[in-house]
Amino acid sequence: MDFFVSLSFKRDSEVRLSQQEAYWDKVAGKKAFTIKFYPELLAGFLRSDSAILDVGCGYGRTLLELAANGYASLYGTDISANMLELARQALPSAVFARSCDLTIPFPDNHFDVVLLIAVLTSITADADQTKLIAEIFRVLKPGGVIYAGDFLLNTDDRNLERYRRFENKYHCYGVFELDEGAVLRHHAETYIRRLFAPFAALAFKPVIHHTMNNHQSNGFIFTGRKPLKKIVVPA
Repeated sequence: MDFFVSLSFKRDSEVRLSQQEAYWDKVAGKKAFTIKFYPELLAGFLRSDSAILDVGCGYGRTLLELAANGYASLYGTDISANMLELARQALPSAVFARSCDLTIPFPDNHFDVVLLIAVLTSITADADQTKLIAEIFRVLKPGGVIYAGDFLLNTDDRNLERYRRFENKYHCYGVFELDEGAVLRHHAETYIRRLFAPFAALAFKPVIHHTMNNHQSNGFIFTGRKPLKKIVVPA
């Protein structure tokens, strides 16, 4: 059987994605994304002609950094039309496409590198996250590399209180609401490792991320490689 199985998506997942889209449209141009990008973790995998996709590219911050370093084959997707418009204005040479349903509107085996930076935090349901990872797996070339950075669970009183307060509502420990309207998620490391299991791990780096609201959070950077050949798992 394949790594990814067909999942049934409930209506409440769709509502949450719609809410997230409205939030990111509202804050486009007002929020600065702050997770640090570590391009050195991609050393040996990036060439000047590498096709690079930034999933959840926002206003194009990371793609601009790559363009400044000589990479020209750049692509981005985002749920927010307003964020994408800012990205197009900032980097007109890149290719941008809107993705509203967690599908990636590009062909199979198309990219050398896919970036996924501070995106899982905005996708609260396990099934939705699994769908997105399956899409990234699909569009990566065999031997292509995923670079992901996101948030892990914290143990300070402020975070523990909000994890507990929203656990019953979202049926997931680590999901919480911001007063400004976003619904976000922090993750257990064991869960993240399972989520990225289809990729051959290259590095898992625990880090401290700075959040867009000027806090600090536990986090990770993961790099992994899509197998050169399809692996068949016995049924």
